[in-house]
Amino acid sequence: MFIELSETVLGGAEQALLQREADLAISPIVPPGFFGDPLMRLRFIAVAAPEHPLHALNRELTGHDLRRHRQLVIRNSDPERAREAGWLGAQTRWTVSNKATSIRAACMGLGFAWYAEGMIRDELASGALKPLPLREGSERYVELYLILPDPEYAGPGTRRLAQLLSGAAQPDHTSGHPA
Repeated sequence: MFIELSETVLGGAEQALLQREADLAISPIVPPGFFGDPLMRLRFIAVAAPEHPLHALNRELTGHDLRRHRQLVIRNSDPERAREAGWLGAQTRWTVSNKATSIRAACMGLGFAWYAEGMIRDELASGALKPLPLREGSERYVELYLILPDPEYAGPGTRRLAQLLSGAAQPDHTSGHPA
């Protein structure tokens, strides 16, 4: 079995599905004409390096505070870039093409961002990133869906991969987190 993985952001998976370029997709958006099964819920949290000036304020932060600091954003991989998501109100923004670059920049103190908690678990545990004490909006949730564009014609490898992904995403009954 051969698998080709394309990592997308925001509308990229939707575009791949609509153009019939994907046999399976994980996306927060189920395009019209497709079915998707809930896979998992992601918690996004606002973070910055501990030495970032926002943490030095030593108080609850507001949107006004954030506007004055650099926000790190991951580029929408949809070629038409028709969709933006989340808070994008900073006066200065750096947009990068992948998550690893954004996380590294945040750890270096170059800006703040919202990341899926599971993606930055190690950085939080090591203290390289620290949650921002926002008065509101410090976290948000996104539901991810597993989408098979044509389930009746999906090959055995695609169906097996869908089963494995669904099984891996099922919550651990003791912690409420994916296993």
